[in-house]
Amino acid sequence: MQSSNLYNLNDYPLWTALVTPFTDEGEVDYDDLFCLLKSQEKAKNGILILGSTGEALNLDDNTKKDVVKFCCAQNLKVPLMVGVGGSVMSSTQRWVEWLNQHPIHSLLLVTPLYAKPGHHGQTAWFRTLLDTSDVPCVLYNIPGRTSVPLNYETVSDLLHHPNFFGIKEASGDLNTFKTFCRAAPGKFMYCGDDSLMPEFSRAGARGLISVASNVWPDATHLYVDQNLVGSFVDIRLWKSAANSLMCVSNPIPAKRLLQSKGVIKSAYLQLPLHENDLNDIEPVLKQDRAIDTWYQQQAS
Repeated sequence: MQSSNLYNLNDYPLWTALVTPFTDEGEVDYDDLFCLLKSQEKAKNGILILGSTGEALNLDDNTKKDVVKFCCAQNLKVPLMVGVGGSVMSSTQRWVEWLNQHPIHSLLLVTPLYAKPGHHGQTAWFRTLLDTSDVPCVLYNIPGRTSVPLNYETVSDLLHHPNFFGIKEASGDLNTFKTFCRAAPGKFMYCGDDSLMPEFSRAGARGLISVASNVWPDATHLYVDQNLVGSFVDIRLWKSAANSLMCVSNPIPAKRLLQSKGVIKSAYLQLPLHENDLNDIEPVLKQDRAIDTWYQQQAS
């Protein structure tokens, strides 16, 4: 079923790849999750749940379903996207079929994990999931996590599929992004790295799927707006800030910073991630202060 609250996804250039907050015992902290959702709603950011930033691959199916049901029950005034990743076709397809029964507005389809499929395997994988989905889908190129890049020929093969909405490019390479733009004319191209939005926007990116907007929801919204209209100038500041959130595995720095700011009560992460892998949070706090100053100056 499609949501009765339909959204034009073109109107949401910024999506927050939302962290999943936990208690110190490892259970989802739904009070904190509610606060995170409302913060993104207030900033008018689209919300991606259960992506890699949301630790989806470290959660069991029942927990993921509970998170989806909770987020849908809030009747937010911004659209919801859900991450879809895996390497077993039957279970991944069942996940999409289950999501079809809830008011979700888009899916993020990750290149299959670990198996390293080529052109034909990727095309069959994505076509099956696109055929199964009831909502527009974004294909996600993240070879640093999947060990294989999204295939350009696959993108061309699927170009006219009605559920193929866009691409999230997170390889960190500008030339790769440009190649996807040529392979998928007319599709909504998202930058998948906060620090690269200035370069990617000049090359054709129409939006950002962001980690930084977890901790700076309003400032990141302004950052994206400025990039899209060509008025952004503070490149060094934002590169330093965005990179500080990637100093160890995502989302460790973001969760540590959210806890330090009092937004969430615990920085607990699901194994194999651990908050203590960030030894010193002071560099991240320094960047947080810099972004806060920037935003106050821009908004005044």
